[in-house]
Amino acid sequence: MTALRSHHRTSLTIGWEAARANLVPALVIQAVMLALLAGFYLSPAVAALLNDFAVLKMRYGFTFVVVAAVAAGALLPELFLIVFFQHGRFARQNLRNLLFTIPIWAIDGTLVDLLYRGEAAWLGNVVTFPVVLAKICIDQLGYNPFFAAPFGVLTYEWKNTGFSLESLGRSLTWRHYRDKVVPTLLATWAVWIPLMAIIYSLPLALQFPLFSLALTFWVLLLTYMTNSFAMKHPHVTQMPEVVSPAAARTIP
Repeated sequence: MTALRSHHRTSLTIGWEAARANLVPALVIQAVMLALLAGFYLSPAVAALLNDFAVLKMRYGFTFVVVAAVAAGALLPELFLIVFFQHGRFARQNLRNLLFTIPIWAIDGTLVDLLYRGEAAWLGNVVTFPVVLAKICIDQLGYNPFFAAPFGVLTYEWKNTGFSLESLGRSLTWRHYRDKVVPTLLATWAVWIPLMAIIYSLPLALQFPLFSLALTFWVLLLTYMTNSFAMKHPHVTQMPEVVSPAAARTIP
C-alpha cells in the first residue's frame, strides 16, 4: 500500500512539475489563441481572415485535415530541428523521424476532426456555455485519457525503444498508464483545457484550423525546450528529435 501511494505521489509530482515547466509557453499560446477568438467576434478584418481558413477547411475537407495535421505535428517541427539545432544539415534520422511522424499525425488529425464533427452533430454547432462545457468534458475527460494521451505516449515510446514488441506489451499495463500517462494528462490538461474552451467557442469550420495553429506553436515550443535541454546535457540524447506533445512529460 505504501509503495502504491508512493508511485501515485510520484506520478502526480511529475505531472505537476511538467505543468509548471510548460507554464510560460502555455500562457503565450493561450494568449495568442484568446486574441484570435476576441478578434473573430470583434474585428471584421480578423474574422475575414479566419473565415478564409474555414472556407479552405470546408472546400478540401479530409485533405485539409491531413495536410494541416502533418504540417503542424511533423513537417514544421522537423524543419525547425534541421534549421536551428542541426545547422541546416539534413540527416538520415530526420527522414526516419518523418516516416514515423507523418502517418501518426495524419491519424491523429483525422481522429480529432471526427471528434469535433461528432460533438457538433450530437450537441449542436452552437456556442453556449453548456455546449462548450460539454464538449470540453468529452474531449479532455473522455477522448484524452482513454485514447489521445495513451496513444501518444505509447507510439513515441515504441519508436524510441526501436519498435520493441516487449516495450509495446509493457505499455499496455496499468502500471505504465499510472507512471507515464497520468503525468502526461496533468501536464496537457493545464495547457489544453483553456485552449479547448477557446476552440469550442468558435464555429465548427474554424475549430480544426485553430487547433492546428495551436498545435504548431505547442510542438515547436516543446521541441525547442527539449532540444535546448539536450544540448546542455549531451549525455541525455545524441540526436535532436521532435517530441510528441502527449509524450512530453518533463521539460526542464
